[in-house]
Amino acid sequence: MENIISKVSCSLLKVEDGIDDEACELVSGLELSIGEGADSINACLFKAMKNNNGCGILLLSDIFGFEDSSTREFAYRVACNGYNVLVPDLFRGDPWAKDRPKTMFEQWIASQDPQRMANDIAASTKWMVDEFVAAGISKKLGVIGFCYGGGRVIEALARDQGACFGVGVSFYGTRMDPSIASDIKVPVLFISGDNDPLCPISVLRDIETTIGRGSQVVVFRERGHGFAHRPASPEEDGDAEQAFMIMRNFLNDGLDINN
Repeated sequence: MENIISKVSCSLLKVEDGIDDEACELVSGLELSIGEGADSINACLFKAMKNNNGCGILLLSDIFGFEDSSTREFAYRVACNGYNVLVPDLFRGDPWAKDRPKTMFEQWIASQDPQRMANDIAASTKWMVDEFVAAGISKKLGVIGFCYGGGRVIEALARDQGACFGVGVSFYGTRMDPSIASDIKVPVLFISGDNDPLCPISVLRDIETTIGRGSQVVVFRERGHGFAHRPASPEEDGDAEQAFMIMRNFLNDGLDINN
């Protein structure tokens, strides 16, 4: 187990009113293992060192895994706003690699057992409940997911039915099953671009309507897949900034941070 203290620059985002830059510069990163033996999974926990609000956030990565720099940078930024962010290794050391032939993608994704992944998400959730909820630090957890992880947010919330999670955020989720939306008992924020064939806006709006409970769909014009955590242009940088702020406010409201 390795404990790393890392300075994080928050100059790229506007922090909450009343929180100065110095207060959110320090975030601790802790590499850990959840479970025992063959069922154990690796994860990384990012914790705000100052102004920690005590709430836990489970962050489900895209296909590039929990060690990907874009995912970890986003987790740092969420922690910088006072949260405790757990990023589990959903792919058990076998994430998709950018240098793999695209023709192999379906074979690779089929090798990722959905039930094993569901069990790993459940184990990560239980770890966070024991760490933050059971200790009386937080009433509920939040869950965020990107792309493939965004689709798993829907599944995790449907299984949970409001027991542990108080709010969810799905960024351009893929391979989502609208039929399970009626089992979700908490508000979900959907963020996507209108130029993303992997995440049809019509599907998001159908799921939003089924869930209700203050759920929202936020659509960014002329944006494609991955813009919020992998911006590729100055224009996408601006929209990624706005998406982050919308997400942060939704989390704060859903988890009752300000009260």
